[in-house]
Amino acid sequence: MSPANPPASDVSHPDRLYWPDEGVTKQNLADYYAAVWRFMAPYLVNRPLALLRLPDGIKSHQRFFQKHGWKGMNSHIEEIADPEDAEGEKLLRISDFDGLVALVQSAALEIHPWGTTTDHWERPDMIIMDLDPGEDVVWSAVITAALDVKARLEACGLAAFVKTSGGKGLHVVAPLAPKAGWPEVKGFAHSLAENMSADAPEKYLATATKAKRGGHIYIDYLRNGRGSTAVAPYSTRARPGAPVSMPLDWSDLKGLGGPAAFTLANVPQRLEVRPRDPWGDFFDAAVPLQ
Repeated sequence: MSPANPPASDVSHPDRLYWPDEGVTKQNLADYYAAVWRFMAPYLVNRPLALLRLPDGIKSHQRFFQKHGWKGMNSHIEEIADPEDAEGEKLLRISDFDGLVALVQSAALEIHPWGTTTDHWERPDMIIMDLDPGEDVVWSAVITAALDVKARLEACGLAAFVKTSGGKGLHVVAPLAPKAGWPEVKGFAHSLAENMSADAPEKYLATATKAKRGGHIYIDYLRNGRGSTAVAPYSTRARPGAPVSMPLDWSDLKGLGGPAAFTLANVPQRLEVRPRDPWGDFFDAAVPLQ
């Protein structure tokens, strides 16, 4: 059950611009996350996180892709030991909305969780297939690819959910009962990508070879390795327009204009008009990987 929306939280220097061309401030970002928290929380809480921090906003020359703590870090951002790290380096985690506000305060404009929680480090609870189109690929082809991934996952007995990446493509995500380990989950995703590439080599690639990207969609399965991350549902992206990685109903794809159609500005209004969470039964649909 998703938590209720918390009240919007005050932040220091609330007028600091994170997306200057759009006029989006630090306070605007905190207010946005308050509006989506009840939907977003299951994909953030108690998961190891990687953060893209831009202290002076998206036009900043300072960009930090952060997996570990830093000097002066807010106490609501927790540090937790990775049980497999022999050197004892600690990863980042939040456990509540105060933690998310602390990420906003820290200029984390993108939040990238692992595909598991710290309750079961070695057992992923989702498969993430990232459809990354070449520059000359039409948007309708990305939608077709997402439907292809959906059909293949369902043929394997898995449920399939879709969201915009907020970047160039779509993410198709399958919930898992946390039984299989990282090698098995990554191996399954790799096989799915290779099968798509073998069946339609004129459309799909299973390797990130830049020389061959023209006219192709890269089926990125590498999000499924231990320590790999993907942008969280409802996370903003550090890109012009303040786009959001937006969970969708499959029926929404028909009228979807592109991967950046949903933004920090329009998502709260969409949720008021359509308050049902399109991923509301995500974890209820989880089954073990066979």
